[in-house]
Amino acid sequence: MKQIALALVLILVLAAGCKKEPKAAILAEVNGEVLELETFKASFGEGEWDAMDGPSRRRYVEDWVNLTLLAQAAEKAGLDREPVIKERISYATKKVKANALIAEQLAQMRISEDQLFSYFRVHQAEFRKPAVMYNIQRIALPDKLTAENVLQQIIQGMDFNVALRRYSTENLRESGGMLGFVESTSADSVFWLAARDLELNRPGLLTKDDLWYVFRYTATQESEKEASFEEHRAEIRRKILSEKQEEVYRNLLREVKARSNEIYYY
Repeated sequence: MKQIALALVLILVLAAGCKKEPKAAILAEVNGEVLELETFKASFGEGEWDAMDGPSRRRYVEDWVNLTLLAQAAEKAGLDREPVIKERISYATKKVKANALIAEQLAQMRISEDQLFSYFRVHQAEFRKPAVMYNIQRIALPDKLTAENVLQQIIQGMDFNVALRRYSTENLRESGGMLGFVESTSADSVFWLAARDLELNRPGLLTKDDLWYVFRYTATQESEKEASFEEHRAEIRRKILSEKQEEVYRNLLREVKARSNEIYYY
């Protein structure tokens, strides 16, 4: 009996050790070639995939399917074995790897508040334009989990107004959830800040005063005020990074060349 008991324990331990890892979410498959969700998401900017609506996502997936079909047909025809095509593939691969290295360096770069404000002061003439206000429509929800669920339903095709009437927990629901036009200096500036990262009518998510909101902006309007430094912060950061890209490229090239003594020109 003791031996049987030990055998049963061993079987259970082995069975536990052989549990399969959860399968990755798959978006499409073409003749055995698989497109995984997480891998595909990584090819977009941060949060870009999550902010897309259903039709946009399907369009990108369909593009991948079409491209994969054509590439597989080219391989079947043996085109990928032709010297010119092989060289183009090699060059494209090198370019992707080099850009990934540069992007990694840029991602590690920290831009201080002093750098941002100094850039704003030096280039102030470029930023002299009216401030933008966003007309905000929102759905108030009690917690993050509920808000994420409602956001996902809207992304998958539910009408924003239907979701608002069904789920919103605030009195503003009676007036269509319309908060009105907000600007960077208003009491609801948190919505203004978040709206800058969205496209017109695209839903987003934020929290304020212990509530969670699914929101969107339905229109923009110029303010009588001139745009402030805060309103240009994201644009200034992008400009600085763009200028730094060439510097990063040259520094990386210098470092890599210094470590390699096998470069020959013929």
